[in-house]
Amino acid sequence: METYIVDWISLIVRWLHVITGIAWIGASFYFMWLDNSLEEPPQWKKDKGIKGDLWAVHGGGIYEVAKYQGAPEKMPDHLHWFKWEAYSTWLTGMVLLAVIYYLGAESYLIDRRVADLSSWQAITLGLSFLVGSWLAYTVLCVSPLAKNGWLLAAVLLIFGGGLAWGLSQFFSGRGAYIHFGAIIGTIMVGNVFQVIMPGQRKLVGALEAGEAPNPDWGARAKLRSTHNTYLTLPLLFIMISNHYPMTYGHAFNWAILLAIVVITAVSRQYFVLRQVHINRPAILGAAIAATVVLAAWMAPKVMVSPQSDLTASELAQRAHSIIRERCSSCHAAMPTDDVFTIAPGGVMLDTVAQMQQWAPRIKARSIDSHDMPFMNKTNMTDEERAIVAQWISAGSSAG
Repeated sequence: METYIVDWISLIVRWLHVITGIAWIGASFYFMWLDNSLEEPPQWKKDKGIKGDLWAVHGGGIYEVAKYQGAPEKMPDHLHWFKWEAYSTWLTGMVLLAVIYYLGAESYLIDRRVADLSSWQAITLGLSFLVGSWLAYTVLCVSPLAKNGWLLAAVLLIFGGGLAWGLSQFFSGRGAYIHFGAIIGTIMVGNVFQVIMPGQRKLVGALEAGEAPNPDWGARAKLRSTHNTYLTLPLLFIMISNHYPMTYGHAFNWAILLAIVVITAVSRQYFVLRQVHINRPAILGAAIAATVVLAAWMAPKVMVSPQSDLTASELAQRAHSIIRERCSSCHAAMPTDDVFTIAPGGVMLDTVAQMQQWAPRIKARSIDSHDMPFMNKTNMTDEERAIVAQWISAGSSAG
């Protein structure tokens, strides 16, 4: 019953996390597009202080959006602040991190093949990485490096590479990836909470008082907002990465993570430029080419099965026995595992027919990558994987 309750909490919080994430990232994409799509207004609008405007049609109506250079003639009674989308996404994400990876540290965060940690050691390390990364990022953004955007980006990339490698030395592949994503999310919401929103409050306060806003407020907010823009696609990848063990389960998972961060950030640059009517298809072409190269490099090595005197029938029986012993504690109609009370993904391996049905999945998760058995908690050996691989390569039809 305890696991059932935790599953419901996880479902509700994950759902809310996705909803609020859509709202936050959607608003970020919209305002980046809006800011880059504003057109020069006619003179009579300029005389009213309007810097740019945009006409659009949506939902059966015509919209006019205007951006003021400074303050409008009269400040509105109700001014909407875009902040709760960011805060809610981060809060639900942290709850999800705690429910899945901290309460379930022994199952999801700790991989004793990587580091033999206790639950409290792993949790303390995870939180330390979160806080330390935010502090390091903040220091870099207020350092002289901030005056050179490209230099700061290069230093942050090096920092990110070191961070990805460091996380992979302590946590499971999934745990390392999700903490890297949590760090990105913390940086993004920290930018909103600590820099962007305070700068906007000071701006509005100055305008209401009839004073000239300090240009430094806008410059700092612009820097952090730009960072958030380029971090959105890497963050979205990490949110779905747990479905793809070929990435986090790879021996060089940290390098793959860094490569995907770079590829997705570069892809974002194409769309940012496109919004200001600069079409650079070479950027997307380079991103696609880099993805193809990465996929080729990541491709699983063909497992060469040792010579065996087993007949096809004996090979099948041996493979079935291995799958029952190593996999069916979780993947069964009635799992005996202490964590999974329902077969993960609905994959059941009780019968030979089911093993044959799921043979491609077994190959992908247990042969091409060693993601399964989960954290290898049933101690499946390389020899056993080779036998199962040989059975699958033979057609997995012999019974």
